[in-house]
Amino acid sequence: MESFTAAVPDKELDDLRTRLARTRWSDELAGTGWDYGTPVTYLRELCDWWASDYDWRAAEKRLNAWPQAITTIDGMRLHFIHVRSPEPDALPMIVMHGWPGSVSEFLDVIGPLTDPRSYGGDPADAFDLVVPSLPGFGFSGPTGRRGVTGRVMAAALGQLMADLGYERYVAQGGDIGALLAALLAERDPGSVPAFHLNLLPVGPADPAAPFAGLEGEDLATAQRTFGFLAEDAGYWRIQETRPQTVTYGLTDSPAAQAAWIVEKFRAWTDCGGDVESAFSRDQLLTNISIYWFTKTANSSARFYFENTGPGRAQPFPVTDVPCGYAEFPGEHFKMPRAFARDRFNIVSWQTMPRGGHFAAMQVPDVYVGEVRRFFRDYR
Repeated sequence: MESFTAAVPDKELDDLRTRLARTRWSDELAGTGWDYGTPVTYLRELCDWWASDYDWRAAEKRLNAWPQAITTIDGMRLHFIHVRSPEPDALPMIVMHGWPGSVSEFLDVIGPLTDPRSYGGDPADAFDLVVPSLPGFGFSGPTGRRGVTGRVMAAALGQLMADLGYERYVAQGGDIGALLAALLAERDPGSVPAFHLNLLPVGPADPAAPFAGLEGEDLATAQRTFGFLAEDAGYWRIQETRPQTVTYGLTDSPAAQAAWIVEKFRAWTDCGGDVESAFSRDQLLTNISIYWFTKTANSSARFYFENTGPGRAQPFPVTDVPCGYAEFPGEHFKMPRAFARDRFNIVSWQTMPRGGHFAAMQVPDVYVGEVRRFFRDYR
C-alpha cells in the first residue's frame, strides 16, 4: 500500500477552464425546464461557477485532511480513505458509494463516525472507517479488463479489509455500495456480523411482471418506483448496453459530464426541484470534478454493462446476516419488502424524515444518527 494525496496538476485545471470556455452549447426550447434533461440555462450557471468561482484546491485540502492510500487487489487499483478512531473499542466499518457518487459524499460524516466524542456523541458509537473509491471510479482510476461485476468488486473490498487487519467489520452503502455491502455479507458472513443499506439491491422475480403477487403498500411502492424508472432509466439502459459511445462526450466535455451527473442529484433527492437547496454548488462540483480529473466516466459506466447488461445480469445477493434498511423519502429506487423477504434478514426498517439517494452528503446528521443506532447491537 502507498499513501495517496489528491493533487491535480495545474495544467489540468487550466485545461478544464479552457474547455469550459469553449463549450458549444445546445439549443433550448423556450419555457421548458428539467423535463427534457438538464436545462442549458442552469448548466451554464453551474459551469461558469466551475470555471471562475469554484476552488478545486480547497476541495483537495478537504480530501487530504484524511489519510488515504492506494493498493492493487486482483489486478485492480484501489483508492481508499482509512481513518482509525481515537477510541480503543471502535467498530471497523467499510462505507461505499455508488454511481454517480464518490468518496466526496462522506466528507461530512467521517469525523462524527470516527470520533463521536468530539462531535457531541457517545464515544461508544465510534467506528474505524474505510471509505473506498470503487474499482473504476474516481481516484481508483479506470479498470482494465472485462467482467468487473459486483461480486468481483466485493471480493476485492473484502480482501482490502483483511489486508488492513480487520477480521470482523460491518458494511454500509447506498446504490452500488448497497449491493456491495450485501455481497460482502453473502461471501463472508463470519467476518460481517451485520450490514446497513440506504437502498435495497433487489428486484422482482419476473422483471416482465414486476407487480405480480403484490398488494397494499408493497404494490404502491413498486408502482411508484417503476413509474419513475420508466422516465428516468435512460442512463441505465445506455450504460448497460453501449457505455463507451456516450462516454466519449463525457470524457471530452466537462459541461457534458456536469449535465450527466447533476441531473441525477436533482432527480434522486427530496429537493423540491431545486438541487442547490440540498447541495451547495461546491459539493456538486467536487463530485463532478473527481469524475472529470480521473477520467472515469467510461469505467464507472462499464459497471452497468458488466453487472446488469442483457445476458450478463448478475443474481441478487442472498444472506441471513442481519440487515438494517433506512428508507429516505427522496430515494428514487424504493423496493417493496416483498422483494427482499426471501433474500435479506431485515431486522430494522426505518423510514427517515428527510434525505435522498446521497444521504450522507445531503443530511449527514440524519445519516450518522441512523448508522450509529443500527450498529449498536453488533459491536
